[in-house]
Amino acid sequence: MEWQNTLEHFLNWISLQDGFVIWIFFFFSNLLENVFPPWPGDTVTVFGGFLVANEDGLNPTSFGIMALASSTFFGNLAGAYLMLRFGHRFLNFIRRNKFPGTSSLIDDESIHRTFGWFKRNAILVVLISRFSAGIRFFVAIVAGMVGMNRYLFFSLFSIAVTLWCGLLIGGGYMLGSNWETVLEILNVYNRVILVLISISVLFFLFYQFIYKRFLTQ
Repeated sequence: MEWQNTLEHFLNWISLQDGFVIWIFFFFSNLLENVFPPWPGDTVTVFGGFLVANEDGLNPTSFGIMALASSTFFGNLAGAYLMLRFGHRFLNFIRRNKFPGTSSLIDDESIHRTFGWFKRNAILVVLISRFSAGIRFFVAIVAGMVGMNRYLFFSLFSIAVTLWCGLLIGGGYMLGSNWETVLEILNVYNRVILVLISISVLFFLFYQFIYKRFLTQ
């Protein structure tokens, strides 16, 4: 695809830059992934693993594995913090401004029910969210809405980021020039996760709006 070729050329250009520029790029790539999900953050992270393993066109003393790990880690934390703040402010904004057609979505009963579920399962949800591109974007927003303890959130989020990004970086590093093989695996993985999430959502909707309202009467 054209966008993939463009991205590959851009990544190759990035690899020739100064170590500080490369650090900033990976930092903002991971930040952007949390704020703008269509950005291919996982692809960039896998490429980073290949980059630090490859000495062609790159001074290994200017950007190594620790630089990649730190830029990836802090970029994710910065992005999560922005979405956590957004979630908190967004809920307050919606509550203050009753827009037409939103009352059924933000009634107090629905909010308490949804937030109650999240609070009961917050630890598990935050930990596994990083392993699914389909839900990682929303978790920080909801955590901000429910007022989740920030120390707990970032502790769990840090663990998840370390595990997930460690796998991506390790895959790119070990496969070297064949780093795109990781992307093929990720593509299949994300499709399976998407199907599982879709089934779970459909089951939840069926249980909430059909089974509880009609079949238990």
